[in-house]
Amino acid sequence: MNLSRRSFVKSSVLAGVFGLNSTAELLRARGAAVKIGATDWNLRQEVKADAVGLARKIGFDGVEISLGVGTDRLPLSAKEVQRQYLEESKKQDLPIASTCLNILHRNYLKNDPLGKRWVADSIPITKALGARVILLPFFGKGALTTHEEMDYVGDFLKEIAPEAEKAGVVLGIEDTISAEDNVRILERAKSRAVQVYYDVGNSTKGGFDVVKEIRWLGKDRICEFHLKDNPHYLGEGKIDFPAIVNAIIDIRFSGWAHLETDSPSQNVEADMGRNLKYIRDLFARKG
Repeated sequence: MNLSRRSFVKSSVLAGVFGLNSTAELLRARGAAVKIGATDWNLRQEVKADAVGLARKIGFDGVEISLGVGTDRLPLSAKEVQRQYLEESKKQDLPIASTCLNILHRNYLKNDPLGKRWVADSIPITKALGARVILLPFFGKGALTTHEEMDYVGDFLKEIAPEAEKAGVVLGIEDTISAEDNVRILERAKSRAVQVYYDVGNSTKGGFDVVKEIRWLGKDRICEFHLKDNPHYLGEGKIDFPAIVNAIIDIRFSGWAHLETDSPSQNVEADMGRNLKYIRDLFARKG
């Protein structure tokens, strides 16, 4: 991010003059390298186009949306539903940054053939929505626990990667394994369309050195971030967000970091807004 503290203060004064009454609009106007989005499930608007408007109201730069859980098809595969999202995105002037293939919480990609089908189906949907990244989750019973499972997933991603490349989207793997094991999968997939979706909360819980992993992975292997320290507000738990933000800036990451944060007070707007202000201020000061 090319926004120094001095230029940020100067631009803040100009923001008042020109009507940019929030840090969000100021950073958007200056083309900030790291954009801050929100997940629709933490907005409590999962698979609802209203998530776009709520994200805009709170002040986020974009939104990450769920593709939903269906039986014979993904809910977001319906053209009418896609149209609703696109119209809301245009109306709110807020992009759909990425999608989450949350059905993989049911049909595990590591061992369920249906998981493979859902990944294939998610690619044209994500392209139609104008998003760039598809989050592929590996948690609970679907977590990757052996090198055999990792290799199986890597081999499938190698097969499907050309379709993602053609569509201009990235398959982001989010999981509970180390950075080294994630790279094992990436090297097996052999495609820039397969990258790590790095979650600082999950990796901290797993006992990994988050700052070290971010620096080691670098910007070319990370497609997006999830920022959280649940159940705490950002900056009030055990995760060192100033150090994490420094690492993200130092690797020259350019893209999206989404807040996947809980709402301790049960007021989603207030709590998400509080976390957003904290992380934006950090990027502004350290950038």
